[in-house]
Amino acid sequence: MATILLVEDNEMNRDMLSRRLMRKGHEVLIAADGAEGVAKALSERPGLILMDMSLPVLDGWEATRQIKSHPETATIPIIALTAHALAGDREKSLEVGCDEYETKPVDFPRLLKKIEAFLNKGNGS
Repeated sequence: MATILLVEDNEMNRDMLSRRLMRKGHEVLIAADGAEGVAKALSERPGLILMDMSLPVLDGWEATRQIKSHPETATIPIIALTAHALAGDREKSLEVGCDEYETKPVDFPRLLKKIEAFLNKGNGS
């Protein structure tokens, strides 16, 4: 299975998602803010990133831009996780470099299908 970086500031969401992903066999790295997410993406090179968009220190929009701007991390798939479900938010997520978009509360079976689709393309580490 793959290493997944979960960038999420809400402890309850982090706990729930990380436990469910680990049960599916994935290794889960945690970052609690956008700056830590960028640093871990660069140092750990995960197979996929789940990025909350409303983060402290550096928001998910800017963290995604920074990750996608580095040649070493530009090809890592990023799935935006956001409570922002307004018209245009999906497009904004894709514009900054996210490869997919999932609204909160997370529909875990649907999210898992998206994760597996990216990892099955050979992008997983």
